Amino acid sequence: MSGVLPNQTIARMITENQIAAARSLKQDQIQPASLDLRLGTVAYRVRASFLAGAGARVSDRLQEFEMHRVDLSEGAVLEKGCVYVVPLMESLALPQDVQAVANAKSSTGRLDLLTRTITDGGVEFDRIPAGYHGPLYAEICPRSFSVLVRPGMRLNQIRFRKGHAVLDDEALKRLHKTVPLVDGPAVIDDGLGFSVDLRPTNSTLVGYRAKPHTGLIDLDNIAHYAPADFWEDVHSRNGQIILDPGAFYILVSREAVTIPPEYAAEMAPYLAMVGEFRVHYAGFFDPGFGHASAGGSGSRGVLEVRCHEAPFVLEHGQVVGRLVYEKMADVPTELYGAGIASNYQGQGLKLSKHFKL
Repeated sequence: MSGVLPNQTIARMITENQIAAARSLKQDQIQPASLDLRLGTVAYRVRASFLAGAGARVSDRLQEFEMHRVDLSEGAVLEKGCVYVVPLMESLALPQDVQAVANAKSSTGRLDLLTRTITDGGVEFDRIPAGYHGPLYAEICPRSFSVLVRPGMRLNQIRFRKGHAVLDDEALKRLHKTVPLVDGPAVIDDGLGFSVDLRPTNSTLVGYRAKPHTGLIDLDNIAHYAPADFWEDVHSRNGQIILDPGAFYILVSREAVTIPPEYAAEMAPYLAMVGEFRVHYAGFFDPGFGHASAGGSGSRGVLEVRCHEAPFVLEHGQVVGRLVYEKMADVPTELYGAGIASNYQGQGLKLSKHFKL
């Protein structure tokens, strides 16, 4: 059956060595519709971001672009503004009818860690063609904060699919009539549109902006850091803010989103016609996100926003991106927020799990 492969199928792929690893895979790496990927023991500091290109191996291109190597065994710092390539512990031997797509994990995106997956022969980031046999690498560029990493840390994840899984607009409209996907009118145009909330109830706090000069973040430290040491509060009293070029913001969607158990979704990272900014580095929404069957009643989408060329006025209710829904090949036996560690079920405006509430 076509669709996104659920956790039980991913587990079977591991037992059949379609997914292999330098260290034994852990059960909690398997999410309802994806697999967490782990950093290996070395990071290569490179001169620039790159793709292997058709017929080439990443290891060969590293010889061309490597500046120096960083041993991660005892923990090491990846510095803000630098580009690193880290071989991942996992490798793939995909069947000819299974392809994959990777993305940063939620906490990774909320720290402004640009993390993308590259492969041998790859001509696109985060896209793994059907039948791929070979290693996986993470390209990591800390944009706002320097971070301390160790082998085994999970910064990105991979989702597998067979055949065509994306719902077209007509199918999405039918689904919304059956199971409301947002708590209000649905803007459906090449996916489910979502807008930004700049008029929160009983508050003027609409988001956070990363401070330009901060200390180090150890990614193993959960609920450890004071937000004020790393973030500036962003307030609005008129339903608008001005985005500064190069600045990184955490905002929140006006809509509360629901992902039914039979579906998964991905947030499109950039929508050129709404402004010169990028929304959301971490785009996977798992089955059960915000859904009543998994203890949710709709969950806001946290928006990771970086403005590009010129200052840009963002206004309350402005559509800033879209969710693309995909059908699952089978209903997962585990759902987001139901019996598994899910940090962002029922979320509103929220920083990554590394910061104190």
